Amino acid sequence: MEIGRQRRPERVIGPFGEALSLNDLPKNSTTRWVIRRKAEVVAAVNGGLMSLEEACDRYDLSLEEFISWQETIDKSGLPGLRISYLSQYRTQGRARQERLDQSGAQPPQDPSPDLH
Repeated sequence: MEIGRQRRPERVIGPFGEALSLNDLPKNSTTRWVIRRKAEVVAAVNGGLMSLEEACDRYDLSLEEFISWQETIDKSGLPGLRISYLSQYRTQGRARQERLDQSGAQPPQDPSPDLH
């Protein structure tokens, strides 16, 4: 008997309300990340089907990439995972940077850079 070790669920609720098991997740060779696949991986991690480290290893994701998916779902729901939606924010950020560059103004500095 193992003490202090939680048992993983066999299934979790997927992004569209369906039961999701490890066998239902995208293949580990996936390179085309559509909304559904991203959401399934996030649901699997959030539900305890796999750990964050396992997901990143299995799908060759950076921690930042996975966290961006998770934060986007939390903030904007599944439509936020669309590339065109994210591109809109990148475009706005670039435009803001160009305005700063043209005006000669400096972007705000991080008040505590050594905490990161």
